[in-house]
Amino acid sequence: MTIKENKDVIFEELHKSLEAAGRNENSVTVIGVTKYADIDATKELIEAGIFHLGENRVDKFLAKYHALQDKELTWHFIGSVQRRKVKDFINQIDYFHALDSINLAKEIQKRAEKPIKCFLQLNVSGEESKHGFSPDELDDIIPQLEDLDKLQLVGLMTMAPLDANPETLHNIFKETNHIRQELQSQNRKNMPFTELSMGMSNDYPIAVQNGATFVRIGTSFFK
Repeated sequence: MTIKENKDVIFEELHKSLEAAGRNENSVTVIGVTKYADIDATKELIEAGIFHLGENRVDKFLAKYHALQDKELTWHFIGSVQRRKVKDFINQIDYFHALDSINLAKEIQKRAEKPIKCFLQLNVSGEESKHGFSPDELDDIIPQLEDLDKLQLVGLMTMAPLDANPETLHNIFKETNHIRQELQSQNRKNMPFTELSMGMSNDYPIAVQNGATFVRIGTSFFK
């Protein structure tokens, strides 16, 4: 199948999930994750109508960013990153999905020339292999981030285990949305917490049913 045909299949599945959840058709943004795609495949994805792109490595992001500057794109950095690399890319992106430490937040504050829309990475599943804060750390973490005016905490990001069954997926995504709602209700400055970045190729329909507003899809576009 072509990338355009894959896109149509994805959006039909997305439509069904939104309809089942009683949600508006425009309430979810699809991020095309291009970390395994070359420039030509990425251009084909853009031609299919995907204008939000996600990368997880600084070098590959910068290569695509410079090659595609003639396009109207929204860039998402979705991977964990070393603090020393923040200066290389932070002012070229629109969203950062992997804020997983206080030190990283301070580095973004130091290097950003504009407010950066950030997702606080939450490790709800408790997997040791995953980055992110545990839910019980948030009461301590949130006050430390409140005065960093170059960070706008727009929401939470989480990843579920790849082998999780549907019941586990529902539980993880539902809990993440509940935590987001709690944080949103606090009305802290620079912390709207209106968004949820969760769901990938294997689990985005369940993520959407549980409130995801951004889904990160790569494999399903390029298979």
